[in-house]
Amino acid sequence: MEDTIAAIATAYGEGGIGIIRLSGEEAGNILDKIFVPKYFNEEKLIANKRLYYGHIIDTSNNQVIDEVFAVFMKAPATYTREDVAEIYCHGSIVAMRKTLALTLSNGARLAEKGEFTKRAFFNGRLDLSQAEAVIDIVRAKTDKSFDVAFSQMEGALSERVNKIRKVMMDLLVNITVNLDYPDEDIEVITYQNLRESLSKISDMIEKLLATAGTGRIIREGLNVAIIGKPNVGKSSLMNTLLKESRAIVTEIPGTTRDTIEELLSIKDIPVKLIDTAGIRETEDAIEKIGIERSKETFNNADLIILILDGSNPLTEEDTMIMDIIGTRRSIVLINKIDLGTHIDEEIILKYLPEAKIIKTAIKQELGIDELEQKIVDMIYGGEVRQEESLLVTNVRHMELLERAGKSVKDAYMMAENLEALDFIEVDVRRSWELLGEIIGESVTEDIIDQVFERFCLGK
Repeated sequence: MEDTIAAIATAYGEGGIGIIRLSGEEAGNILDKIFVPKYFNEEKLIANKRLYYGHIIDTSNNQVIDEVFAVFMKAPATYTREDVAEIYCHGSIVAMRKTLALTLSNGARLAEKGEFTKRAFFNGRLDLSQAEAVIDIVRAKTDKSFDVAFSQMEGALSERVNKIRKVMMDLLVNITVNLDYPDEDIEVITYQNLRESLSKISDMIEKLLATAGTGRIIREGLNVAIIGKPNVGKSSLMNTLLKESRAIVTEIPGTTRDTIEELLSIKDIPVKLIDTAGIRETEDAIEKIGIERSKETFNNADLIILILDGSNPLTEEDTMIMDIIGTRRSIVLINKIDLGTHIDEEIILKYLPEAKIIKTAIKQELGIDELEQKIVDMIYGGEVRQEESLLVTNVRHMELLERAGKSVKDAYMMAENLEALDFIEVDVRRSWELLGEIIGESVTEDIIDQVFERFCLGK
């Protein structure tokens, strides 16, 4: 018999309600020991899936701990497929801790991180990719990231992976039959058949992988560094995108001495916006430190927004910054066009041939809509539809898909070279197993533990 676990299932701190969750065979008995309903039903027992009002009482001294609601849910129709009890206390950390302590003193064990979802996985309610999506739902920062995580929890990724594995298994069966029963009256597999099947499988994996870059950004957010020489409009851009005065804006160059970071949503994409110190030659020791931090920041950025003062010709500082950007993904804003435009776009493209150029007057919010749309377009890259709900968002899944895809390509090359079916079968089976690791069908206990360590207590 597995022991019964308990934990606080809501965030620590003040709140209207705090939830204590129990799961295991003794959940109902423990609830019965510490919870006294105000009104019993006729059988004097707590009924399944019925919410009761009453009190948590420490029977060792008959002290009333809190006024609560409580519910008992009978297995298997629960989150963990075990008996589950939940107690809805006041959202005081004292009330929650005292109630949790009572559950532990009456036979429960403190749950480990993610242990409720881990039990749901082991009891077959969720596969591993669905379980991982639970934590993504909890951490979702935008509607889009929530929708993608919810789609995965509902099994969208699992369904696609199982579809690929089904095609692989059909191929493996065909190969095995031809290897083990060559003299029987069966359909003989040809290298042409092999190449066609492997090409189809490879395409299916590649289509999933094509969503990974966008999926990672939807899940984790896009790191955007705003750079440029002093007084070109970096802080004004941050304030405009945030729709508040977060950064100091003055006519004095070098006002921003350090990086300023803010989170926002641009057309439902989570973005970490980083306003950096203006890059220039300076003797100011503090400003020098800020400039060095700016360089470190945009080296780690997913996207760089370079702002140029369009009312003046390009300077050595501008070209130095463009040299530093190099081949990184970037958008160039030619700002202050309300004061005239004196920058040749062709010169910019000589330094940054892949850059997207937008003309702006940030203080008048001219070009801001175009900038936001350009960010969205660059993220989706034409390969992923914005309404697409199935995106590969998890780094573990992406790595497994890459390795599975490589094994299929290796098998294809062997089929091209007419090598033995035994060797081809090894690579196809390896790819099938790697895809199984995504949904937890061929995964080690160490990997399972690593997955659930990322969860919070009570989930």
